Formats: sequence, structure tokens, C-alpha cells
Amino acid sequence: MTMKEIRAIVRPSRLERLRDALRAIPNFPGVTLFRAEGFTAPAAIDKRSVKEELTDFSDKVMVCVLAEASMVEPIRAAITTACHSGQVGDGLVWVVDIAEIHRIRDGQSLA
Repeated sequence: MTMKEIRAIVRPSRLERLRDALRAIPNFPGVTLFRAEGFTAPAAIDKRSVKEELTDFSDKVMVCVLAEASMVEPIRAAITTACHSGQVGDGLVWVVDIAEIHRIRDGQSLA
């Protein structure tokens, strides 16, 4: 079984919508969230003051989902749809190949 990790950086204000969208996916395996801070690349933003450049960190959430490769597209689509506002700073979604996964409880290999 080929496993993938789907990661995303999203706005905290979109978490309720994201939770509902992910729970609607049949056999959704679960999600882990990390609180984070970040900023958008300066080239994406017009004129800014020095103060804005030094204090522009905004709250973000990193979303991590481990899933079978066949589930990547529905999960990616759910994240993109639920978290899209059309504004700079909506976030990113990317997929990482997983070489091995072992459950801590019983040591079973899952990938």
C-alpha cells in the first residue's frame, strides 16, 4: 500500500469548514493540526511600511493527513475548497511520499 502525507498551511478561521469537509470524505483516516505563524512572500504584497514588514506574522495552522495514495485527490480538493477565500495568504497544499509508517501501539507496519 502506497502512503502519502498531505500537508497544508491554512487560516485558522477556516478550520470549522475544513473539519466538516474532511469528515464528509468516506473512510477519512484523521488529521493532525499544528498552530503556526507565517507571512506571505513580500513580492505578493504591494507597498508596505518598515513596521508592517517587521510585524506581519499572522496565525496559521499546519494540517497533516496520512492516507493511502488513492485518497490524496479528495483530501486535497476538500482542503482547497474549504480554505479558499481568494485572498493573499489562503495557504498552500502539498503532498509528501511516505517510506514507512509504524503504529506505536503494536508496532504494525502500515506502509
